Amino acid sequence: MGYKVAVVGATGNVGREMLAILDERKFPADEVVALASRRSIGVEVSYGDKTLKCKALEHYDFSDIDICLMSAGGSVSKEWSPKIGAQGAVVIDNSSAWRMDPDVPLIVPEVNAAAAAGFTKKNIIANPNCSTAQLVVALKPLHDAAKITRVVVSTYQSVSGAGKEGMDELFSQTKAVYTNSELVNKKFPKRIAFNVIPEIDVFMEDGYTKEEWKMMVETKKILDPAIKLSATCVRVPVFVGHSEAVNIEFENPISADEARNILRSAPGCLVIDKQEPGGYVTPYEAAGEDATYISRIRTDPTVDNGLVLWCVSDNLRKGAALNAIQIAEVLINRKLITAKQKAA
Repeated sequence: MGYKVAVVGATGNVGREMLAILDERKFPADEVVALASRRSIGVEVSYGDKTLKCKALEHYDFSDIDICLMSAGGSVSKEWSPKIGAQGAVVIDNSSAWRMDPDVPLIVPEVNAAAAAGFTKKNIIANPNCSTAQLVVALKPLHDAAKITRVVVSTYQSVSGAGKEGMDELFSQTKAVYTNSELVNKKFPKRIAFNVIPEIDVFMEDGYTKEEWKMMVETKKILDPAIKLSATCVRVPVFVGHSEAVNIEFENPISADEARNILRSAPGCLVIDKQEPGGYVTPYEAAGEDATYISRIRTDPTVDNGLVLWCVSDNLRKGAALNAIQIAEVLINRKLITAKQKAA
């Protein structure tokens, strides 16, 4: 018997990607339900070759749902995830609402799949921040090999991380530049067209932004609390795909060649590292792909046991929708859940 899956936030960028990936991966769902806010009732979304009409989250009975993929923002998740979990569905939440809750596992399947078993306390599992997800996929095999002590990461994050409004703003501003029209900033604090913005999310008291803080604390929770991490997160005029320049310090010696070989055989990683013009991956090539791509692996001569690498991934897929569905697959494959008996 297959599972009944609800996708909350089905009309958004990530919700639509979740529906596409459920079909692509032939997820064992007998039924998929698209849910959104009341204003989206009846809006049609694609699920493979089927068309689903969105129903209202506020009026939906979750008693026969097995898995709820939640991608409707933090405030919606704070209100609804506990209610849905109380009805027996496992909520896999894409927002930041539950990531640092000690009773909620924060999961990247290639890194800490075993921790998913802890979902039973609240029936909620958290998906990490998009920039964290690809980073820990790259760090995990290297940490296992030589023990990471410190990471300094600079991100180059696409506008799709800010939702449809972010993508629309880049498009409209780029068009305005070429037509000599007025550029309007709504989603971003400064113009994004032909510019970069070193501000993602709100500023905190210590001068870091919340996006940077998320990378620090989430990496510790997922990978190892002893790792020291500093991040600078930057929005760039790219539609899809986050890139990261990562400096890593290790406790033990590790060469660039050793790292390259380790990452080539690591789950979720794809090494493309030809030391020649164009011998690396950019966000353009990573868009629509599942892997975390790793390039430019080299020794950092400024520290003992240091490496530098370039890491790129599709933030809508591995950074959000794909990771959530991989978590659902972990629950099924490890027999942590069984499908509810559905009424005839």
